[in-house]
Amino acid sequence: MNRREFLVTSSAAAALLAAPRLAAAATTTIDLYSGSDANIVDFWNNIVRPAFEKAHPDVALKVTDAGDNTGLRAIADRALAALQTKTDPQADIFETFDPRLPTGGIDAGLWVKFSAENIEGFDRVNPLSVDSQYSLPYRGSQVLLAYDKSKLDPKDAPKTWEQLVSWIKANPGQFIYNRPDKGGSGGNFVRRAIHEANGRDPKKFTIDNFSADYATQTLTPAWAILNDLAPSLYEKGAYTAGNTQSIQLLAQGVVTMTPVWSDQVLQAISQGVLPETTGVVQLGDLALCGNFSRMTVFSIGAHKEAALKLAAFVLTKEMQEAIITEIGGFPGISWDHISDELRQKYADVVPATIPTFPSGDWEPAINDGWYRSVAPGIDRI
Repeated sequence: MNRREFLVTSSAAAALLAAPRLAAAATTTIDLYSGSDANIVDFWNNIVRPAFEKAHPDVALKVTDAGDNTGLRAIADRALAALQTKTDPQADIFETFDPRLPTGGIDAGLWVKFSAENIEGFDRVNPLSVDSQYSLPYRGSQVLLAYDKSKLDPKDAPKTWEQLVSWIKANPGQFIYNRPDKGGSGGNFVRRAIHEANGRDPKKFTIDNFSADYATQTLTPAWAILNDLAPSLYEKGAYTAGNTQSIQLLAQGVVTMTPVWSDQVLQAISQGVLPETTGVVQLGDLALCGNFSRMTVFSIGAHKEAALKLAAFVLTKEMQEAIITEIGGFPGISWDHISDELRQKYADVVPATIPTFPSGDWEPAINDGWYRSVAPGIDRI
């Protein structure tokens, strides 16, 4: 099941039917592509698009689901070729993308460089969320540990990796995580083990420093850590097939603790999928990974200026608070610019740091290595 499919309800379809038709006065149509999950595409169609088109009646927004990052990569490759031939790439903005791809794109001038000069409200962007001058953060999420407070007193919830390992071993069968290729909550639990095996230093891993030899050197000790935990997991080494299944086991009381995405668990609690007795905790020695989703705008897009207006609109207080209330995400702007009510409500999950882990060649190396070294008995489907 897709990472957040359980969040998509019939209200999404109803909202689509209720959404206003494109204004007749619209003279410009922005082409936005997204590779995110269904609930994010729905958020853009049902929340962002109507509000933006109301504020800018001369501009229409077309949101297209590119499927995944591979789909976006293909569009970006096409755009780089269009840059060289000075033709229209047929795309204006990506909902989230890494401007380091395709290789050479930044140097060639493929992406707009964001600043206070072209983005109103740029000074409100959360410094924690900034990754590149060519991407604009607008929402974030992070993996946390969710647990049943009726079984585990919050004061006893593990706050470090060492405490977590001790708790798992002292409570056999009460912890589970999903296969790393089936969802980011389990994937980032695996990455936290990799960080632990490498001095808790996320800087040791970048897109550019991957090699097969370095991967073997850095990943092998992590497989030993995870193999040591396996006998103490649910059913002595079972793994769920996705983020949603992990939450379901927690909701049913089958396990006491599992890694979860911050936005997913907040939505699950607010919708009653998880009981109010659900607690969340983050490790204090080094947090579990997360990241921000960052918009990119093509420098040669036919509607670049309109796309920049859209990017700035998403940073407004109205849209940033909607990210919190509608999809349970972190805002891309600093929490100081969010209402006191929301700030207080989500105080326990406001991140102090958000470690990241590169994708690129690291992703298949981690997934392949985990199946080969940690769970060789599981059929990879």
